[in-house]
Amino acid sequence: MNWSIRPATVADSEVIFGLIRELAEFEHLEHEFKMELSTLQLWLGTGEIGCLLAESDGEGVGFALYYFTYSTFRGQRGIFLEDLFVRPACRQQGIGSAFFKELADLALDIDCFRLDWLVLNWNKGGIRFYQSLGGAPVDDWTLYRLKEPALAKLIDQ
Repeated sequence: MNWSIRPATVADSEVIFGLIRELAEFEHLEHEFKMELSTLQLWLGTGEIGCLLAESDGEGVGFALYYFTYSTFRGQRGIFLEDLFVRPACRQQGIGSAFFKELADLALDIDCFRLDWLVLNWNKGGIRFYQSLGGAPVDDWTLYRLKEPALAKLIDQ
């Protein structure tokens, strides 16, 4: 399989949108999928998010969507990899590793000091892959979240 990775542009929005929908299905989170194509186009166009696109024979086969974070203690940016997805038929070809290499190169080029991401606890294949890259869980921090009902309740208090 021949493939390549390149920075995505707004023109790639429909392809990325379809891949994001496939990711939601893979993660059994179709019910959470609310994104609008116009939102993706806007955020890609303004640079609010960045995205790498993997292609094979002109067809999108994977993406890595990221944004920048900031550490007040370090005074430096980091990259947060929001989603990485490679179509199942295209896995085990080195695409995921290439995404991480591209992100690491970007991070070092612009003086970012870390690359963070989350993985679902049930995704054992993903966990093994991330560990093979040298990734490790952050044991001393726990992610907390306020979702829509809790956000509204907090405002009303």
